[in-house]
Amino acid sequence: MILRFISESDFEHLKRWSVSPEYLKQWAGPSLTFPLDDDQLTKYLDGANHPANSDRLIFCAVHEATQQVVGHISFSAIDRANRSARIGRVVVDTDYQGRGFGTRMMNEMLRIGFESLDLHRISLGAFAFNTVALKTYEALGFKREGVERESALFGEQYVDCVEMSILDREWLALHES
Repeated sequence: MILRFISESDFEHLKRWSVSPEYLKQWAGPSLTFPLDDDQLTKYLDGANHPANSDRLIFCAVHEATQQVVGHISFSAIDRANRSARIGRVVVDTDYQGRGFGTRMMNEMLRIGFESLDLHRISLGAFAFNTVALKTYEALGFKREGVERESALFGEQYVDCVEMSILDREWLALHES
């Protein structure tokens, strides 16, 4: 699996994966709204993917053997002065879920963040009901920092968002052996 910058030709994948308002909110938070359309995605992509100066880098995950787009992930809030960024908008095509692609996508983002962008801190948030994602992030070395209580409304129920981060020294310690 490799990550490459998203292009307009990838919009169809993102729209196809956004099967409901709740699922879109689960992976994109409040930044994109259902139904997802080209106009929203064009605005999302505007100004992104200039590695030296954009505040966000937006990727598609591609299965190397088949060249099939299998997921989407991004860095946002890139702060070069403080050497920090946030991973967000993580989604894996349902046909590829449960096969390790999410873990590989996250590993590659951590490698890019710490090795290429020279970040000190990478953060993310995941809704408390998304236990698979939370376990994945913890297995990769992310630490829970806190909970934004009842931060998002899903249907008629508010849910918590778990805030997590990993520091460069923590990531290096996991990869030294």
